[in-house]
Amino acid sequence: MDTCSRILLLLLLLHSAAVLSLSTHVALVYPQDPVLRVGSNLTASCWVPPDAGVHASSLYWTLNGQRLPASTYRTLSPSNLSVTLSGLNASRQTSGDNLVCHNHKGHILAGSCIYVGMPPEKPLNLTCWSRNTKDLTCSWAPGGKGETSISTQYLLKYKLRWYGKEKECEEYTHIQPYSCSITRDLHLFTPYEIWVEASNQLGRASSDVIMLDILDVVTTDPPSGVTVSRVGQLEDQLSVRWEAPPALKDFLFQAKYQIRYRLEDSQDWKVMDDVGNQTSCRLAGLRPGTVYFVQVRCNPVGIYGSRKAGIWSEWSHPTAASTPHSERAASGSCDPKSSGDSNSTLRRELKQFFGWARKHAYGCSSMSMKLYDQWRVLMQKSHKARNQVLQGDKS
Repeated sequence: MDTCSRILLLLLLLHSAAVLSLSTHVALVYPQDPVLRVGSNLTASCWVPPDAGVHASSLYWTLNGQRLPASTYRTLSPSNLSVTLSGLNASRQTSGDNLVCHNHKGHILAGSCIYVGMPPEKPLNLTCWSRNTKDLTCSWAPGGKGETSISTQYLLKYKLRWYGKEKECEEYTHIQPYSCSITRDLHLFTPYEIWVEASNQLGRASSDVIMLDILDVVTTDPPSGVTVSRVGQLEDQLSVRWEAPPALKDFLFQAKYQIRYRLEDSQDWKVMDDVGNQTSCRLAGLRPGTVYFVQVRCNPVGIYGSRKAGIWSEWSHPTAASTPHSERAASGSCDPKSSGDSNSTLRRELKQFFGWARKHAYGCSSMSMKLYDQWRVLMQKSHKARNQVLQGDKS
């Protein structure tokens, strides 16, 4: 018994004394629990036993507790009153709307549940992933506008491509309404056929069938142990280190990582895509004396020899660190022209070095990092000494 029927039964029980005083027979509303498409018309009738001593013209109708206008009534016989509802809107609740017949004193005689909605449309965006090869979770979106306004059931179905019987997923999640996880009898190295069937009292529809191998849709937990630290006194750099996701340590795979970082007072993330399989990376070109938030995520590539990349994990929790304050800013020249010339020279030298580095290194490669660090420290000391000389000349 659905919610609407239970509500009607409760109301009838509360008013049973009044109903029984009319007759030993029960009044009837017809049709009972009709299912209609949005925009349909409905004519319902309330029949009272002739010996109840109640004339149909004294009855009235309510829909969800609201009295319907008498202009919609028609007396079919001394014991039968109809009501016509035109251009029905979608049900306010999936359990149906309450259409109730009352006597002149307001007592409930009988009622019916009305379900007004639309048949489901083809489910869309069926996507599946496996967390550490331990399960297979799929999510989808309802087709069309999504809201059928009547109870619609979704079934995730699957089978092994070359053998095996059709099965239904059983572990539907409540956090995401259109999602289900398969956790038992998983098969690796074998393609699955997966689809979703949607059905309600007005029709049914099926999604496209997708084919996948669990090994090709593996995702994992974010990298653990993410740390961000300064690189000596280099004012525009931070070092990021992390560990591979623990759940994948026993798998044969080669991870691919991404880093993103942002300023403390900004919501705009800058993403580094070329980190590769390393578990450390250097962020350069940062602002001196500035707090940065850093996150890392992982894509398990080649699980057990799969040729396809996996699915990116969630980002790790943000880790914060600040770059050192600029010594040049603290001891800068009082001569705007000389300061501008020296900054221009430094920018030119940096451009030359990074041009060389791009030709000889890739992404976050550690190649020549020690040489680069030495060069940067030398540049900072040289610039500091030059500023001190300039300050001495001014005095």
